[in-house]
Amino acid sequence: ILAQAILAPRALRACTAAPQPRERAAPPPPRTPADMAKAAKKPARKTQEPKTMDYTVHLHKYLHKTQFKKRAPRAIRAIRRFAEKVMMTKDIRIDTKLNKFVWSNGIRNIPHRVRVRMSRKRNEDEEAKEKMFTLCQHVPVESFKGLQTEVVRED
Repeated sequence: ILAQAILAPRALRACTAAPQPRERAAPPPPRTPADMAKAAKKPARKTQEPKTMDYTVHLHKYLHKTQFKKRAPRAIRAIRRFAEKVMMTKDIRIDTKLNKFVWSNGIRNIPHRVRVRMSRKRNEDEEAKEKMFTLCQHVPVESFKGLQTEVVRED
């Protein structure tokens, strides 16, 4: 057999030739019911509606390892970032009472938590970039124990 392979290398090469590349087939259809449900309905872009919700913002975890003289400004930025994420608007307006509550103990000693009412509203300004804005207001509470996110008003 070895002698035949030496004498007839073309025949041997013909047997072990690489297969020709084929066109790529479409991926198989979804198999699980969850995958089929996802494939059936595409997530349509929802239009934003005005709504008001109460959230507890845990400032202490956002300010971990922050130097003292930057704590209060960073807490305000953390509230802005939180509101931007949950309400999905770029324009965030912080109420003066919320600002005063965050700064009430000075620049260094920020309250560990703050209860914030976030209201997504329509922008009345004609030449505004964003259609909606979020107004963040302070909600005074006795204790944060057992509080959950709740819808105040769905407009």
